[in-house]
Amino acid sequence: MTTLETVLNGLMSRYKERVPDVGAIIDAMVTEGIIASDADIENDHIAFRTLGVPHLGIQSLEKIFLHYGYTKKDYYDFPEKKLDAYWYAPPADKYPRIFISELRVKDLSRQAQDIIHSYTGEVTSDPVDSLDLDNGGAVDHFLHSALWRTPTVADYKTLAAESEYAAWVIYNRYYLNHFTVSVHNLKPGYNTVADFNAFLEKKGFRLNDSGGKVKTSPDNGLAQSSTVARMISATFADNESIEIAGSYVEFAERRVLPQFAQLPASEIRREHRREGFEANNADKIFESTYSAQTGKK
Repeated sequence: MTTLETVLNGLMSRYKERVPDVGAIIDAMVTEGIIASDADIENDHIAFRTLGVPHLGIQSLEKIFLHYGYTKKDYYDFPEKKLDAYWYAPPADKYPRIFISELRVKDLSRQAQDIIHSYTGEVTSDPVDSLDLDNGGAVDHFLHSALWRTPTVADYKTLAAESEYAAWVIYNRYYLNHFTVSVHNLKPGYNTVADFNAFLEKKGFRLNDSGGKVKTSPDNGLAQSSTVARMISATFADNESIEIAGSYVEFAERRVLPQFAQLPASEIRREHRREGFEANNADKIFESTYSAQTGKK
């Protein structure tokens, strides 16, 4: 197993433990005969959320994946949510793309900035610089370790009132935000986002309806949907517990590019499909952990 595979497997195993929908969706797909096992799922991309503060953020986290051969690609701006983001192409098609977003902390209110810096100020140098990136176990441990003290419920709630993204990250740190099932490679009847959504809803899964349950790029090449994050019990400072949004599962349909439309299905590869991401789609997907979605009955 390569170092990258050790890191990716570590991320996924903990994510499955903490996000009940992952196992439930995989089990439903197996029961339905869509796949034989989870090994049949192509993971389109995984996503991380970060904070734009000294020593952290995109410039720090990306070093890990650039070391493993990922290539930095397009930049995305989310003005309303005050986020910057980039996506990274994998060194081989069998690996997922990576999407890393970062909160523009300096664009928040002084109160929110002070709360964030009171935690992130504990990080006095870039933690990735002291990591042995060729030690997969060490990187896996780092991605699941606290970088600052456990926040208080009061600080979490104050941040959430201004930026639910900020609140999510101050509690979850680098915890994997979501993984993405590539539906276009599934069998007919399930290989579009619309069809797969119908299957999910029939099985009782709740979908994020911000911007519509199917979010489609203007060029019609990329369709996406996602579950709504389940609420999980989280323990804060002073052993105080409240329910907060956990992580979620995304679904992507990358349609065949017009110039390859004549290719037989058996010959279609990743390079023949719509690549990259779409800011407007992603903007709505972020809301899978937001109270406007998680609070719906």
